[in-house]
Amino acid sequence: MATFQIYLASASPRRRELLRQIGVAYRLLPVAVDETPLPNETPHAYVARLARAKAEAGVCALGRRRPAPVLGADTAVVVDDAILGKPDDRDEGLAMLARLSGREHRVLSAVALATEARDAFKIQESRVRFRDLSPAECETYWDSGEPRDKAGGYGIQGRAAAFVVELRGSYSGVMGLPLFETAELLREFGILPL
Repeated sequence: MATFQIYLASASPRRRELLRQIGVAYRLLPVAVDETPLPNETPHAYVARLARAKAEAGVCALGRRRPAPVLGADTAVVVDDAILGKPDDRDEGLAMLARLSGREHRVLSAVALATEARDAFKIQESRVRFRDLSPAECETYWDSGEPRDKAGGYGIQGRAAAFVVELRGSYSGVMGLPLFETAELLREFGILPL
């Protein structure tokens, strides 16, 4: 990869893949941020806060070495205004899949870019409808190992693609990094993707 253009404050392999897709050279800078929703926090405020917190944590982690902006991102699956994060265990993962079965949900994906001097963020919202899922399908999917580290307990880029009846919005946003909004932010910071 060429000289890097940004730091990526994420360990997500999906975000790395998506940045490579639009030709952005990055250096990994994983950070730890508490992802617990605040009392009465809306889903939009939640994803924006976490994306910005991750980018800002990356800026702080770099100390005085800041040759490039830091990108942070967060994605949340939302049903009835309830945020479905990453499932803690099998029971929670199966409950999430049952809750998504046969209905539409929202996927909010926020991306933030920060330097010591400034930060900016954008939010993308998609709507995804699942077909009816049987308990056996949910168990088989959970047992595949794929949904364990994903918001809402599923990954649209994997086996769960077979559950999706309809997607309105951004496929890359549902994966975890909305590329249109990411490219817009990068251009605002003088970085030209592609």
